[in-house]
Amino acid sequence: MISQNISRYKIVSRIASGGMGSVYLARDTKLERSIALKVLPADVAADASALARFRQEARAIAAVNHPNIVVIHSVEEVGDTHFITMELIEGRTLSDIITDQGIDLEFFFEIAIPLTNALEAAHAQGVTHRDLKPANIMVTDAGQVKVLDFGLAKMVRAGADIDIEKARTETLLAEELILGTPNYMSPEQVRSQPADNRSDIFSLGAVMYHMIAGQRPFKGRTATEILASVIKDSPTQASVINPDCPLQLSHLIERCLHKEPGKRFQDVSELRLQLEQIRHQVDQDGQGLIHSIAVMPFADMSAQKDQEHFCTGIAEEIINALAGVEQLKVVSRMSSFQYRDLGGDPREIGQKLGVQTLLEGSVRKAGKHLRIIAQLIDVSDGCHIWSQRFDREPRDIFEVQDEIAQSVVKALRLTIDPGRENQLVGIRTNDPAAYDFYLRGREFFRRWGKRNIQIAQRMFYQASDIDPEFASAHAGLADTYSYLFMYINSSPENLEQADRNSARALELDAALAEGHASRGLALSLSKNHEAAIRSFNTAIDLDPNLFEAYYFCARDLVVQGKYEDAVTYYDKAHEASPDDYQIPILQAQIHHALGRTRKEEAANRLGMELAEKAILLNPEDARACYMGAGAMIRLGQEKRGLQWAKRALALDPDDPAILYNVACNLAGIGQIEDAIDCLERTVKVGAAYKDWMMNDTDLDPLREEERFKTLVASLDQPG
Repeated sequence: MISQNISRYKIVSRIASGGMGSVYLARDTKLERSIALKVLPADVAADASALARFRQEARAIAAVNHPNIVVIHSVEEVGDTHFITMELIEGRTLSDIITDQGIDLEFFFEIAIPLTNALEAAHAQGVTHRDLKPANIMVTDAGQVKVLDFGLAKMVRAGADIDIEKARTETLLAEELILGTPNYMSPEQVRSQPADNRSDIFSLGAVMYHMIAGQRPFKGRTATEILASVIKDSPTQASVINPDCPLQLSHLIERCLHKEPGKRFQDVSELRLQLEQIRHQVDQDGQGLIHSIAVMPFADMSAQKDQEHFCTGIAEEIINALAGVEQLKVVSRMSSFQYRDLGGDPREIGQKLGVQTLLEGSVRKAGKHLRIIAQLIDVSDGCHIWSQRFDREPRDIFEVQDEIAQSVVKALRLTIDPGRENQLVGIRTNDPAAYDFYLRGREFFRRWGKRNIQIAQRMFYQASDIDPEFASAHAGLADTYSYLFMYINSSPENLEQADRNSARALELDAALAEGHASRGLALSLSKNHEAAIRSFNTAIDLDPNLFEAYYFCARDLVVQGKYEDAVTYYDKAHEASPDDYQIPILQAQIHHALGRTRKEEAANRLGMELAEKAILLNPEDARACYMGAGAMIRLGQEKRGLQWAKRALALDPDDPAILYNVACNLAGIGQIEDAIDCLERTVKVGAAYKDWMMNDTDLDPLREEERFKTLVASLDQPG
């Protein structure tokens, strides 16, 4: 066809060829521009299904207007010749760029992130690529990434202009492998099962693996062997093959390549966000952030095994101290503590957490004798970098914690701000008994639920009675009263106590970040929003890693209707504690209010997964149960959501917060009578959530029920 004319296009040369046609460099004589012209072979055009796929490709590409996807100009036919005209991409394919050593990290992100942008745009239009591979990815001479050849794309959006059911039953038989590339195909494609957006995520994972490792994840001498490898083999971690690959990136790729679609990223936007976060981290590494560490909860070696709160407190204080070292990335408490009772090889735990070092230890406490053993472990080989035994008295605990933190900094050869050289861990109280009660209170507070909060309150009172100037104990008391006001009894007395104790905490220590966060929450509940935001921001200035400051600030912004600002603070809370399940589930509610369906679904899915992790860490976390249940129900997993809701109720059937939220779960699946039963029990145990019952959209299915109307009318106390 060289030098021939097709319509107004003069064929100049062949660029490439494949099972779905040949691509030529052509000249548009009317518009005086060079184009790419893809011609369907005559024998293939005679095949009705092949012709349909060809036309489908045109529709798929034309449906998406994105700078990282090739632009289609027209779909034409002249006689028996069917062809597409597209923008001419001048550059190299990714398959020509990747070497046996892979590509450098900076270039990797320059390609990988635009690829996620392209797929995100395509998926938003209901288009899956189904044949993503290095040969279908171009990098222009100007460095722009372009995704080519949607020849296997399938329209999946409702109302798309093809037979959806027929598309779902399409098969990829062995003799048709020219329509797909075995090395990058998902297991479901290999098995001839329906392939959705998660199949593209698998293929993208295979492409990223090839880029970073310099080799394909699945190998074989024949197509059959490669397909078998895709189904049964787990490739060697990319970070093992390429030591320059960050562990977080290696784990991200590993998740993309999971055999089960449900365990991959469920949305490309989530994948893109994590890639951007890893890239940001890598950029920081180049600016001096060169170490990462996870601090594990210390093991309780005491004879009575009753010092879990003390072991947890030691680890938390060290986490807080190390988080202030600029050159060190410290994994959040929730992320590292999920391995508390699971045991395992420190190297494996460190790799899963994406850190270079692990700090672990043990505590043996008996009367006035305290023995603490700490050791810093290199994750790469499991060897000890530093270890030490401390034989002290309980009153020396802050000194020991500081010595451990200082030793970690010294062992990793990091520098400390001049003002913190002598002390990393702040002294909260000089009385070890007060500190012990405080730690017990904090442990119970984090378990949620009416009973746990009441126990926590007693512990904080004990601590403040022993040491009236213990600021942290007063901040803890303020938080318990705020919780009671929000979830149990919205009485003026609870709000007054929250206000009084938070103010007292700051009188005792104006530089206490958690005190400012507690103060902000009390002010927020008093509807003094402007002062609350100031308090939250002061807490953040004092401790940029304080989860509670971001979390409660976001909730205050939601109350004010400032949804976009709330999302920003929720994002920061997520950065401070990436494994907290509340954040994505609460963000999903904002996305629902703003009509962002895809983001709502992705957030609910992430929240559900994190709630499952939280239950493994603490099987009695009723809040994780009912919030996870809500996410499941919104994702269509009603049966499982109901099981989780019942589990929450079984943990404490008289807790009004549990009863109310389970009622919301039940309303969401149409169990109207059971939902109203829960609400009636909520009122019976002493809580009156009148404002919530009147305005909560989760309860909309109950609005026309007479029992519900009667219940709401009977409430005099606002909640």
